[in-house]
Amino acid sequence: MILAGDIGGTKAELGWFDRDLGPRAPRRDSRLATRGHATFDALLAEFMAQQPGRPERAVFGIAGPVRDNRCEATNLPWRIDGDALGARLGVQCTLLNDLATTAMGLPQLGPDDLMVVHAGVPGDGPRALIAAGTGLGEAIVAPHAPGWLPIPTEGGHTDFGPRNALEDELLQWLRARYGRVSYERILSGPGIADLYRFLTDTRRGAEPPAVARRFATTDDPAAVVTETALDGSCERSGLAIGMFIDVYGAEAGNLALKSLALGGVYLGGGIAPRLGNLLLDGRFMRAFRDKGRLSPVLEPLPVSVILDPRTALWGAASYALTHP
Repeated sequence: MILAGDIGGTKAELGWFDRDLGPRAPRRDSRLATRGHATFDALLAEFMAQQPGRPERAVFGIAGPVRDNRCEATNLPWRIDGDALGARLGVQCTLLNDLATTAMGLPQLGPDDLMVVHAGVPGDGPRALIAAGTGLGEAIVAPHAPGWLPIPTEGGHTDFGPRNALEDELLQWLRARYGRVSYERILSGPGIADLYRFLTDTRRGAEPPAVARRFATTDDPAAVVTETALDGSCERSGLAIGMFIDVYGAEAGNLALKSLALGGVYLGGGIAPRLGNLLLDGRFMRAFRDKGRLSPVLEPLPVSVILDPRTALWGAASYALTHP
């Protein structure tokens, strides 16, 4: 059996796969919280105790840069050595960037696994993948016979570039708090919480007392902001999510320009599916296309949200099943 996994900053999806069943049909699989485990070995041991098996191959997508089959996870205190882990398991073990495995999972998706933000006109050329969740991942997927070649990046950690006076003010607020400001500081769960704090400090938007109490006491303030923006119960939350969508659209457009993503742009991660119809009202696409003389280049590019939360797991399994 094949052991494959998608290891993120908040959760891990792990599964056993059979060569005869394909990459989207795990024999057994589990979702585990990554936080609270001191090491990846500890998390993997918990999975294998729950779902025992003997692997003949192991592939894991990790949220962080992978070099020489080693990875220091970006949003976890983990250093993972794939060769050493493989020696302990007694098999070949490959580490891949999580956006690379998400890209490898794209061919496994059907129409029901995607929410179309802009249908556009697909062309021959690269695809772009941007995923906001615990952090911000970005990848380019280049045409490469007989399929596609994922090119992982750490583009989520590039310098944030404000586009208007409000975002100028946000940059100054974040800089005072953190020093250097990357796109991940905004386009992530912690970023949503900071957008709300910024609006609180600058006294923008009405805040019901009940929402203030929930935000101050919860372990997941971003979820409170998203929920109360979606149900319309908090003006400040609505403003925060609106700013998030503006920056998300702008950075997706930046990635599309850098990759000339004629094959389309895909939004992965856990946040975009939760925003649902807020991504369909035109605001995201206005920010996406707002590129001056290059706006017409972005106009025809299709943009879709990945709805299947296990796409990266399917990608890791696909790699394991097709690479000896």
